[in-house]
Amino acid sequence: MHSSRSSSIFNVAVLVASLGYFVDIYDLLLFTIVRVPSLKDLGVSDTEIDLGVGPLLISVQMIGLLLGGIFWGIIGDKKGRLKVLFGSILLYSVANIANGFVNGTTGYLFWRFVAGLGLAGELGAGITLVAEILPKEKRGYGTMIVATVGVSGAVAANLVAKLVPDWRYCYFIGGGLGLLLLFLRVSVMESHMFNNTVGNNPVSRGNFLALFSDRQRFFKYLKCTLLGTPTWFVVGVLVAFSNKFAHEMGVKAPIAPGDSIAFCYAGLVLGDFASGLISQLLKSRRKVMMLFLVLTGICSFIYLNMYGAEKWVFYVVCFILGFSVGFWAIFVTIAAESFGTNLRATVAITVPNFARGMLPLITWLFLWLNNYITYLQSGAVMAAVCIVVAMIATYTIEETFGKDLDYTEPV
Repeated sequence: MHSSRSSSIFNVAVLVASLGYFVDIYDLLLFTIVRVPSLKDLGVSDTEIDLGVGPLLISVQMIGLLLGGIFWGIIGDKKGRLKVLFGSILLYSVANIANGFVNGTTGYLFWRFVAGLGLAGELGAGITLVAEILPKEKRGYGTMIVATVGVSGAVAANLVAKLVPDWRYCYFIGGGLGLLLLFLRVSVMESHMFNNTVGNNPVSRGNFLALFSDRQRFFKYLKCTLLGTPTWFVVGVLVAFSNKFAHEMGVKAPIAPGDSIAFCYAGLVLGDFASGLISQLLKSRRKVMMLFLVLTGICSFIYLNMYGAEKWVFYVVCFILGFSVGFWAIFVTIAAESFGTNLRATVAITVPNFARGMLPLITWLFLWLNNYITYLQSGAVMAAVCIVVAMIATYTIEETFGKDLDYTEPV
């Protein structure tokens, strides 16, 4: 029954999930970095880049991520975690390579949508597989490795974009890395827990609507999603618009958002490692979430009060801010551990994408607040809302550390 379980946190499943997430994050951040230069190269005007095709590209990719989250989630529970892990890697690798060949905006829009579909499945499937394969006392170490290695893909993307002059080659490198990963597939075994549910025919697997049909289950699912919103607020608003925030505070030199994001993600790498490690030491997911959310609140306050700061000090704070939201591993692990085997992949794959998908709403609220209060005050209000909501979700959700995952949900 337990033949596919490995006691080592450095087994092939952890390696493939880690590297898959590495390429996933590489592609997401690379797109952020090369979007403007690539559109200029394709002959798009500055106005269209800011107000037309540029925002549309981001929206199209986001739609792909949201739809892909649901699609891969259902596949993960119906057909297996491995099929999602490698199906998603194959899809976003092909999309990456195709991105390097586009000659117009129509092709670019199509392949960013396909990339979004592919990128949606990798993390949740990897975390689910690792959580089910490793013994319960070592699960946190496995998911910590996946997130830490994965998020470092952002640092790699920034480095590659600086070293490789042509944006097309940057995409080719990402696609090539993904295809190389597929050769490791032969050594990875499917989760024994999933195989057990396949043998148990009456169990309904991958029923996405079941997450909404039961009140208690829905609120648990909602809480899991809300845990991740502070990360995306920090990365998608505070850091993404860092040039504007810095200007408002009179930071002594112009700030480049790309560099702010690189510093933030470098902090995220350390934060994911630290939160995973502390979670294992404290034998608690909730305590670590609460600890890091308090830290996020403190760091956001410092960030929004850097009047007249030196440029290097601003980037150091971006790094520390990134560290404070480095609970992505814990967040997805809680989601995977909160539900039974027949819905686990559906939850673990959709939750990070829905949390990410809340960024447009958060950004819209932030910009809407600008009509009534200052830019910095809007940032402070949205920071408080995202962090307090996540704290309430953390306080009211069950502790999942050491929980036996070999059970199914009554659907």
